[in-house]
Amino acid sequence: MSSPSVPPPPAPLPPLGPGSTDKGLKGGALGLFSSTVIGLASTAPAYSLAATLGVIVGIVGFQSPIVVILAFVPMFLIAYGYKELNRADPDCGTTFTWAARAFGPRTGWLGGWGIVAADIIVMANLAQIAGAYGFQLIGADGLAQDTFWVTFVGVLWIALMTLICYIGIELSANLQKALLTIEIVVLFLLSITALVKVYGGSAPNVSSEISWSWFNPFEINSFDDLTKSILAGVFIYWGWDTAVSVNEETVDRDRTPGRAAVISTVILLLVYVLVTTSAQAFAGVGDKGIGLGNPDNSGDVLSSLGAEVFGTGGWGTVATKLLIVMVLTSAAASTQTTILPTARTTLSMSAFKAIPQRFSRIHPRFLTPTWSTVGMGIASIVFYVILTRVSENVLADSIGSVGLMIAFYYGLTGFACVWYYRKVLTRSAHDLWTRGIMPGLGGLMLLYFFINACIVYAAADYGSTSWTLPFPPHWQFGGVFVTGIGALLLGAILMFVYSALRPAYFRKETIPVSSHDRAGH
Repeated sequence: MSSPSVPPPPAPLPPLGPGSTDKGLKGGALGLFSSTVIGLASTAPAYSLAATLGVIVGIVGFQSPIVVILAFVPMFLIAYGYKELNRADPDCGTTFTWAARAFGPRTGWLGGWGIVAADIIVMANLAQIAGAYGFQLIGADGLAQDTFWVTFVGVLWIALMTLICYIGIELSANLQKALLTIEIVVLFLLSITALVKVYGGSAPNVSSEISWSWFNPFEINSFDDLTKSILAGVFIYWGWDTAVSVNEETVDRDRTPGRAAVISTVILLLVYVLVTTSAQAFAGVGDKGIGLGNPDNSGDVLSSLGAEVFGTGGWGTVATKLLIVMVLTSAAASTQTTILPTARTTLSMSAFKAIPQRFSRIHPRFLTPTWSTVGMGIASIVFYVILTRVSENVLADSIGSVGLMIAFYYGLTGFACVWYYRKVLTRSAHDLWTRGIMPGLGGLMLLYFFINACIVYAAADYGSTSWTLPFPPHWQFGGVFVTGIGALLLGAILMFVYSALRPAYFRKETIPVSSHDRAGH
């Protein structure tokens, strides 16, 4: 029971003015199921596992399953922060809006930029995967290795997904249901078939039955290895926040999106633990052959297992092709659901006059952001083409830098939740845990990962490229660090330039303050 001396919870923030909070999106278009599907599809489970599992195994070996579980912890904690902040303010700007109201306009602007930068960077890699796997699916392996044609198809892929997002949120959600179904079914089929062969005695000699020791974090060689592996593991969970970014198009928008985000993270945990343990039991962690630690397979450990798990004749050939389709559809789903949150973040930023007003335009028929959606597609294409023209090594390093942006804006959201609800945390144990301890702890964990990643990524020999300062003392930095920190610094520069040109938002003239905050309670 609440004490009379304890202040009430923060009230929903007042609107900016006529039509400013209601941005014109199609309200009530998504239910809990559709929102959860969008949250799950945004993480690209098949692609994320294919690209990351080998990296984790290379660091911790048989301890990969416990790393997948530990990486879930900060994601689950931050998901609760999103859930609670969305209850108070269901704005599609999410981190941008909440951080601005908690810590000020500049912090909010950088939070929004973190979302935009991370999404544009990862779109380049998703387009690359879509282009290469499209050719592999039809047996054109030569074209799958040709940079020009892979880039060409990747650009067409981004354009197609941008068009689908432009046409409407319901079309986007329905396509996600189909693509996600393919992913989950094939992942489940792969996992069960692998386990049946392991326990039936028909698996390769490198296989072994699941051991409880795989779930013991104390068997990891060093704390540094634990940190590196968890940081890699965090990437496979990233994307569930898309379920919250479409909050203004959701039924019961102050409750449904947050519930969808939390449900998404739990389902992802179950899927990832099943696939990780089954693949590891079947293939082992060796660095040769089908071993998950083989560097030749690290870019896609799942497809390399296809022929071994399913066989090479009859149904096996079909199932192996399904694996390629699975990774391709996973990249497709993630491409689409990467455009959705970025377009809505820039829509919100524009509505609050933090970026040019044209980005807040809504299509009169489709009720989707026009400039924001198309702008995201164009920016992604330009970034992708430039990187492939410079070097594919630079493209590879740019993907590694996404982890910095993830830790930055997720962690910032966790801290924003604690600060926003700071006056009511002692009202009940529920408030203390869900609005204070959980998001705060998640924010601290991601802050640590951010700092640690900066130290690791800054080493000149980390990643595929290195950059040297053009002036004394001519320090060298790894390309992953340069891309990640460089993207955040670029955001800071753009912020200061725009604040000089259009200062209203930065003077807090367009950000409403709740009566709760004005009263200082």
